Amino acid sequence: MTRFTAAKALVAVFAVLLTGYAFVVGPHLAGEQQRRRAAAVDAALPPTADIPSSGPGTAADDDAPRGTFPDRGEVFVGIMTGEGLHDLSEAADFARRTGHRPQVYQFAQDWAHDRFDAERIDDVARRGMMPVVAWEPWDHREEAEEPQLRGEQPDYRLSRIADGVFDAYIRAWAEGVASLDYPVGIRFAHEMNGYWYPWCEQSNNNRPGDYVRAWRHVHRIFERAGADNAVWVWSPNVHYANATPYERLYPGDAYVDWVGLSGYYGTVGKENYQSFDRIFSASEARLRRLTDKPLVITEVAATDAAGRKAEWITGMFRSLPRHPGVIGVVWYQAVREIDWRVTTSRDSVAAFARGVSAPRHRVPWSPYDEPRRRL
Repeated sequence: MTRFTAAKALVAVFAVLLTGYAFVVGPHLAGEQQRRRAAAVDAALPPTADIPSSGPGTAADDDAPRGTFPDRGEVFVGIMTGEGLHDLSEAADFARRTGHRPQVYQFAQDWAHDRFDAERIDDVARRGMMPVVAWEPWDHREEAEEPQLRGEQPDYRLSRIADGVFDAYIRAWAEGVASLDYPVGIRFAHEMNGYWYPWCEQSNNNRPGDYVRAWRHVHRIFERAGADNAVWVWSPNVHYANATPYERLYPGDAYVDWVGLSGYYGTVGKENYQSFDRIFSASEARLRRLTDKPLVITEVAATDAAGRKAEWITGMFRSLPRHPGVIGVVWYQAVREIDWRVTTSRDSVAAFARGVSAPRHRVPWSPYDEPRRRL
């Protein structure tokens, strides 16, 4: 006969408690946490207006007032977070602490795991933020740790995109975007002039010309799906030594609505203090030799390693009027190797709140607005 010792009794009690937590207490706490998070999002980013009806065969309200977003002299200020569509808590915290509702919300979606989700995109638009998808043809979970190997994913070679291997997936997104009666930014395969993604021509056995062919192929699928509300954002990294030249990668004005630039103070090669002008001006001049399309700073942030993030933010807002071709800025409100968030210190929050309070940055986004496609 098995003896029921005190130790066994404790094990039995612990097992009962653990089971109770797993099936009763844990889910209750998780549900309560989720409710609190949702309440915080609703408080900081309350819905501002009904969005146009979505779905096949629907149309936007023709009587709704329409404007241009952003209008001349205006510059929107949006954010990109690490959580993307899955959790708007970071966006809500940003809005609460800076006093600024982002007019654009950028989120990453990779081709291996993310499917079109109209409900979540609608939720972004309903809260007064234009959705912009950083649409990434790769499996981000298989990202190599070694920088030189990050771009090696043969399944996502540019030639496979251009040859139609992913057409069913692309078409599903195209038809989904077409079903939304408001603009959605498509920032397809960004920072293509580098080497760190599978869609860069310097990596993954891609060849010169493959990027343009892939871009135009994807664009044509959206055209055939009737996704006229797609706003195409061609977005290289700021130029650096050994980068692929912009002119080799630009698909042409017929395929692009906005051009973009990614640039940070604090990345490799920019550890020493560099102002907004120093990071972006030369690359902006290179772009202007290609096109006069409106420019969006599609990723920007600053380190606080030297305690100068607040100073950098102040300088950015002072510099923006000297860049009349820039119609928007998207701050990278996330942690990746470095904590890029505005909210890392009271000083940086205060600097951002002061800068963004200028009237030129306070323009609201409406789902009925037409995106500005010319300067």
